[in-house]
Amino acid sequence: MSLTEFYNATEGQPARFTLLTALESWNGPPGHALDLGCGAGRDTLELLRRGWKVLAVDAEPEALARLDAQLDDEKRQRLQSRCCRFESMPLPTANLVNSSFALPLCPPVAFPALWQAICGALPVGGLFAGHLFGERDDWADNGITILRRRQLEELLSGWDVLMLEEKEEDGITAKGRNKHWHLFSVVARRH
Repeated sequence: MSLTEFYNATEGQPARFTLLTALESWNGPPGHALDLGCGAGRDTLELLRRGWKVLAVDAEPEALARLDAQLDDEKRQRLQSRCCRFESMPLPTANLVNSSFALPLCPPVAFPALWQAICGALPVGGLFAGHLFGERDDWADNGITILRRRQLEELLSGWDVLMLEEKEEDGITAKGRNKHWHLFSVVARRH
């Protein structure tokens, strides 16, 4: 399946539960958010709908073009987009960093610096929402970042963990393929 088919399958889907949980935990006015690996924009659109300013980052031009096609002028004024791999760019300060199913795509050698950049982008009270894959995930040997639960807990030491759910199940990818998922869903606040 091509990326076009992937975007066709995911465009218009509701925002991820991790992002919605983070937004429910936010106790201020809408701020600045980073959406790392935004895809066709399901999470970015929710942030914009709620009045946030968003920097949406994706390595695929088609993803950003699809996101832009879903915007009205008012939302477009609050969106910046950048076409690049998110681990290769400096991250600006933000109140919320969101990355749904994209952080594992960071090469393992680059992940520690990326995590430090995420930590550095968030001030005290800032939120992280996203997903990481565990060692029993079908994609664990594909050269992506995989974490054991203990490693994830170490990454989150010094954070107020609002949600850490571990799920392991057989399911289907957005591309319609069977897959064994070992997934961590995380929402955490910097302190």
